[in-house]
Amino acid sequence: MAHPRRKFSSARRDRRRSHDHAEMPTLAVCPVTNEVHRYHRAYLVDNDLYYRGKMVIEGYKKSK
Repeated sequence: MAHPRRKFSSARRDRRRSHDHAEMPTLAVCPVTNEVHRYHRAYLVDNDLYYRGKMVIEGYKKSK
C-alpha cells in the first residue's frame, strides 16, 4: 500500500487547507416583498412561495 516517504509538517498541511472554510451565503432583498433570501432560491412569505419576485405557489405548506 502506498504511503508518504516522510511526514508532512503541520504548517504545510494547514497552509494547504487555509481556503477550506465555510462562507456566508450571498443574500438578496426581494423588491416586491422586501424579504431577505438567498440568491436562486424560492422563499416563503405568509405561506406563499415566491421565486424571482413572482408568486409560484399560493398557500404552500412545508412538509416535515
